Amino acid sequence: MDKPTPVFQVDAFTDRPFAGNPAAVCLLSEPAAPDWMQLVAREMNLSETAFVAPAGDDWALRWFTPTVEVELCGHATLAAAHVLWEERRLAADRPARFHTASGLLQAVRRGAWTDLDFPATPAEACEAPAGLREALGVTPSYVGRSAFDLLVVVEDEAIVRAMAPDLTRLRRLDARGVMVTSAAATPGYDFVSRFFGPAVGVDEDPVTGSAHCCLGPYWGRRLGKTELVAYQASARGGHVQVRLRGERVILSGQAVTVWRGALAAAADRAAAPSTT
Repeated sequence: MDKPTPVFQVDAFTDRPFAGNPAAVCLLSEPAAPDWMQLVAREMNLSETAFVAPAGDDWALRWFTPTVEVELCGHATLAAAHVLWEERRLAADRPARFHTASGLLQAVRRGAWTDLDFPATPAEACEAPAGLREALGVTPSYVGRSAFDLLVVVEDEAIVRAMAPDLTRLRRLDARGVMVTSAAATPGYDFVSRFFGPAVGVDEDPVTGSAHCCLGPYWGRRLGKTELVAYQASARGGHVQVRLRGERVILSGQAVTVWRGALAAAADRAAAPSTT
């Protein structure tokens, strides 16, 4: 960690800069201490920062929000694979194999698109937690819980787009985040969604790949499809193609590098977290 660490910002799930979901990607020469990675993620102040280190012929991958480490992240995985290919750390015709807290994840380049092989995380129907309706300001037609998040279905796309939830109330819910979704009214899409994660330091995530590991199976059952096209209706917006493969979900998206730089602060020079 003595040399500057290459760092990149990549807009994921978009084909143009300043859209989709920005992720920072740090290319490490060796694994780093978690407290240092958390400080770097706080400094980057994006919904997720990915840390990639060699692991034999594969790569170790961890993701941090500004406040916590997370177990699964789609857009930062897409960003990490994009950087490895673009920087020629990995041949364009070779898959990127990542060892993560959610097991082995694989990314494959397909022209301008990247296919991510992720675990499905289907939701089970549940009672709406106390305070959920008041926090969202909408009336759900269905509430479910996945391995990470709450799934909230509403009647139409206009409701999804117009939402202005109470983030303080949402922060009190026992979940990584809340997905709000409906069938799409916009031509060319099957469903739309938004994702709120104030409990993990992300008020609204622009495009949430891992959420589609739950949204895809739900809408696949509802619509009788195994291939779907989704739009996450945040201010930045993003496009996700979803293919259902049993207990796996293939998420497809594009990515654009916005800037390249170097992180000069090595682990032994990082400041301790403030206690104030």
